[in-house]
Amino acid sequence: MSAASCLLTEDQFLCSICLDVFTDPVTTPCGHNFCKICITEHWSTNVPYQCPNCKEVFQQRPEMRVNTFISEMAAQFRQSAQQKASSSSSEQQVSKPGEVPCDVCTGTKLKALKSCLVCLESYCETHLEPHLTRSGLKRHQLIDPVENLEGRMCLKHDKLLELFCKTDQMCVCMLCTVLDHKTHDVVPLREEYEGKKTELGKTEAEIQQMIQKRRLKIEEIKHSVELCEEDADREIADGVQVFTALKESVERSQAELMDTIKEEQRKTEKQAEGFIKELEQEISELKKRSTEVEQLSRSEDHLHLLQSFTSLNTAPPTKDWTEVSVRPPSYEGTVRRAVSQLEETLNKQMKKLLTEAELKRVQQSAVDVTLDPDTAQPYLILSDDGKQVKHGAVEKNLPNNPERFDCCACVLAKQSFSSGRFYYEVQVKGKTKWDLGVARESINRKGKITLSPQNGYWTIWLRNENEYKALAGPDISLSLKSRPEKVGVFVDYEEGLVSFYDVDAAALIYSFTGCSFTEKLYPLFSPCNNDGGKNSAPLIISPVNQARRSSLIRGIVF
Repeated sequence: MSAASCLLTEDQFLCSICLDVFTDPVTTPCGHNFCKICITEHWSTNVPYQCPNCKEVFQQRPEMRVNTFISEMAAQFRQSAQQKASSSSSEQQVSKPGEVPCDVCTGTKLKALKSCLVCLESYCETHLEPHLTRSGLKRHQLIDPVENLEGRMCLKHDKLLELFCKTDQMCVCMLCTVLDHKTHDVVPLREEYEGKKTELGKTEAEIQQMIQKRRLKIEEIKHSVELCEEDADREIADGVQVFTALKESVERSQAELMDTIKEEQRKTEKQAEGFIKELEQEISELKKRSTEVEQLSRSEDHLHLLQSFTSLNTAPPTKDWTEVSVRPPSYEGTVRRAVSQLEETLNKQMKKLLTEAELKRVQQSAVDVTLDPDTAQPYLILSDDGKQVKHGAVEKNLPNNPERFDCCACVLAKQSFSSGRFYYEVQVKGKTKWDLGVARESINRKGKITLSPQNGYWTIWLRNENEYKALAGPDISLSLKSRPEKVGVFVDYEEGLVSFYDVDAAALIYSFTGCSFTEKLYPLFSPCNNDGGKNSAPLIISPVNQARRSSLIRGIVF
């Protein structure tokens, strides 16, 4: 059996389930071997009963018995492997590069198990035995093996460095404390070790925190890249839609030009066909008369010839074709006019597209804005959710705090902004008068107020149903193609920019540029007086719909 086992390899004694040497090996009906516990557990969790090796399925769970022959072979193999491992373990005691060698060994240096701080030597298992058995050596201090034991000795006094001078921040020996470091703050090495270890723990925690912050920053940057990719994909998709629309518009204009030219050609051909038909009809009539004249000229009947001569001598009624002609249509300027019309249409639509793209970008800076009741003029009525405001007929009894407008029908938002970009939208549908914009924190809120950038207000207003102005000091009249029902307000604090948009028309109403902001900015709202009910509709802060742009682009017709 021993001779036979020498011919077998390790793989032949391994269970294919646990990948270890067989324990109580059993044989399946298909001839494969497994540990008894391995195949039992396998079949307990897997139905139907199937061989893990060849996948043969058994109708009933086979009754498994230990294969004594393979069991003995596996035991012999395990014993042989343990002997080899023991032999290998002895060989591993030889000192390897990076390990501390025994200082006493001659020839082959074995690996040191301990170092003595008294003898200043490192010992292998054999040469360490005296320190473990002899009474005089038992008192020596043994530590885990280290190199350069001489470095643990005071170079000046040749004594062990076992103290730490906190004053000079250095390791010292006992003689140093009585001589050179007599008045210094000296502590045992272990005490300073514990303190420094605590500091290292704090340092390690700080380093881990720094690592974590940088990992978070990496995730933030990756997220930013993902957002950039999404924006790029969205811009590409929108660009494809725009240029597809432009291409279709050019092709449509080309087709219309071709149709126009062909229609002119068809009219000319139809006119010519009419002339030809009429001429052919006259020719037919003339041929008929010619035949009658020829027949009459051959007649021998004197009376008949004379009686018929008058009616046949004159030509049948015909049209004077002298001035009639078919002139080819003039196409001069047709292509130029078509291109000019196309150019005008494209310019209008491209301008609209650019404004839509700009509006979409600023809508990415949308913020949630609510009205601040502590700033509302007493005649104003605010909704419970802080999203609507209108002018009432009755003045409410409210405290006249410094933040409140007392004369002008204005109210500020609770939110303020002192950096970055922000955007919000306000529904103005049904109103004949309103003011919208932003104001700095230090504005005057009492008495009559003139809205202008000089006074800390960047606003536009509506008066008399269709009179729009930018209150730029002096005011600027605005000519709008349509009456806005929803106004978007965008602010770029660092750029000094305040822009107003007609959201539904995707059109820019007006921009304050080159502004200098140094304080907090608050969104400002004024529904103005209700004007006897004519202006009773509220201003409504609306949620921003950022999905409009793609639908707008898809809906473009050139």
